[in-house]
Amino acid sequence: MRGPYIGVIGTGESDPGLDDMAVAVGREVARRGGVLVCGGLGGVMTAAALGAKEEGGFTVGILPGSHVEDANHFIDFPIASNMGQARNAIIVQTAHVLIAVGGGYGTLSEIAMALKMGKKVVALHPEFEIPGVRSAQSPAEAVSLAYQLIEAPADIVV
Repeated sequence: MRGPYIGVIGTGESDPGLDDMAVAVGREVARRGGVLVCGGLGGVMTAAALGAKEEGGFTVGILPGSHVEDANHFIDFPIASNMGQARNAIIVQTAHVLIAVGGGYGTLSEIAMALKMGKKVVALHPEFEIPGVRSAQSPAEAVSLAYQLIEAPADIVV
């Protein structure tokens, strides 16, 4: 598990369109040797982890509760934080870069924390612009941009 840690954040509710994009993101992260980090539960988190596992990748789930058994079936390494939504800070801090696939207030909190911590964020088909967040129109573009952001020196804007 030496590849970059790619955080995939988004809605915890299943949505066919978002889930399909998240599966494709997870696959691409694994193909490139990245470790997928997410919240470990449903919706985008399950879909992205499924995609990563389909390509033989590794997955880490930072869970809000106190039971590792709550993780979805595609999480290799569940971490029970018992911190509720505050676990979002651990997801953000662990990832080298984050990719947002849809989402609500929890996702917005992760994006805000990431930007505050100086982390790079890519949004896939964003519904609105957030200063500092790069947008992508396809899963492959989102992952490619994420890797470019990891490799770029801090003073270079990608």
